[in-house]
Amino acid sequence: MSEISLKSATGRWVLFSTIMATSMVFIDGSALNVVLPSMQKDLNATGADIFWVLNAYLLILAALMLPGGSLGDKFGRKKIFALGITIFTIGSFLCGISPNIHFLIAARLIQGLGGAFMVPGSLSLITSLINEKERGKAIGTWSSITTIVSIGGPVIGGILGDSGLWRYIFFINIPIGIISLIILWLKVPETSNEDDKGKVDILGALLLVAGLAAITYSFLEFPAVGLKDWKVNIILVFGMVDLILFLIVEKRSKSPMIHLKLFSNLHFTGLNLLTFFLYGALGGGFLFLSLNLVQIQGYTQTESGLTFLPFTFILGLFSRYIGALSDRLGSKLFLIAGPFTVGLGFLFLSFIKQTGGAADYWLSYFPGMILVSIGMLLTVVPLTTAVMTSISQKQSGIASGVNNAVSRIAGIFSNAAFGALALLIFTNFVLQKLDGSDFKQVQKAKIVAETVNLGNAQVPINTFDAHQTVQIQELYHSAFLNAYQIVLWVCTLMCFTAAAMAYLLVKRKGVEKGDRHPVS
Repeated sequence: MSEISLKSATGRWVLFSTIMATSMVFIDGSALNVVLPSMQKDLNATGADIFWVLNAYLLILAALMLPGGSLGDKFGRKKIFALGITIFTIGSFLCGISPNIHFLIAARLIQGLGGAFMVPGSLSLITSLINEKERGKAIGTWSSITTIVSIGGPVIGGILGDSGLWRYIFFINIPIGIISLIILWLKVPETSNEDDKGKVDILGALLLVAGLAAITYSFLEFPAVGLKDWKVNIILVFGMVDLILFLIVEKRSKSPMIHLKLFSNLHFTGLNLLTFFLYGALGGGFLFLSLNLVQIQGYTQTESGLTFLPFTFILGLFSRYIGALSDRLGSKLFLIAGPFTVGLGFLFLSFIKQTGGAADYWLSYFPGMILVSIGMLLTVVPLTTAVMTSISQKQSGIASGVNNAVSRIAGIFSNAAFGALALLIFTNFVLQKLDGSDFKQVQKAKIVAETVNLGNAQVPINTFDAHQTVQIQELYHSAFLNAYQIVLWVCTLMCFTAAAMAYLLVKRKGVEKGDRHPVS
């Protein structure tokens, strides 16, 4: 079909429906970090359980996003996008009624399946329907609005969490999903690649899910059982072998999830390496910042959510201008400066220890958040546009799917690795401080047993006197702050690495049409 003007009624409905539906994914992703303390307490979950709430969703999303993009290209982008909205809405309802942590984790898997069809489908619809001259503006609008929604999520989550209504983070998706489906059905035309005869790579998807799940499980179990546990090491090896087999299958398949030949294009490779390091750092850094604010610094969940408001204003007000500037100057300068500035922000935040609570926010966390916000402002739109134009328009679903999958895989590894690292550092810190203390051996065992809960660790009841209770609570807080600082140092290093990837591999003016890699 002919391309649509963004100024037409149909063009506006395309943009509105994709933004509205995708907002569900971004709200859930950002709001969850803020309400994790409430969720952990209400469902009696351990620290490892909480990381599984995040990673169960990301595992399915990352593994099936690539087939999701290909399914849209093959069978109809509108059709697959609508299927994703339906599944995600059902999963949201099940998350909302979860009676225990294991039910919630299972429901998050269903959400992940819906998200795998939705996320690549949104940008693919825009790229395939909106005319080329207005496509950058459409992507910039999509990116800025979804980013505002994403960063507004913590505020919504904080208010609901403090009110004991964290389940409504999921229930709110139901009316959004229904309205999106109605608009999509009535106002948005279908689009697909009619000459796409390839098969969907189910084997590749299964290998990727199994490999990532095994590695995630291993990382989160090591702090509890030790690095020498043979069972967990076998599972880790199984995960690594699965990922190697995944690459072999992709190389030999006639219709792979990931066309490995794409990565012979160093520009495309650089963009995805940048995405991996930056979004891995962003996910891990914000997760531990949220836990620190609520569980250690004494912020309410609403106050914690409000700390992310600089993102809303900075990205919302200036993203479209950055998109226009990057069109003129090229994306490279922005993709170097952006991640580097985010890294400086995390480095600043890492040195903040105990504060006086939310009253000290402006002189403690606010400057660091401004730096992170400016860094992401310089990165988000140029990166999105560069990725979507790095290969042929005809296979926009592949470009979107690969890059989104990379960002989600980065989240999986950062949650698992940072979760394991934090648990290990937290436990070792407590053990070192207890060594040589006056506590009895039975008391020490009870103190150490609580370390699986990280910042939610509580002093065992009816075991210690008032002075000891205060002493142990301070020990838990110091242990968490130590882990938090090291996690943010790693995040800083990852951001600097992302900037280095842009400097070394990304082209200044993007990719010319003749350089784009069509995949047969």
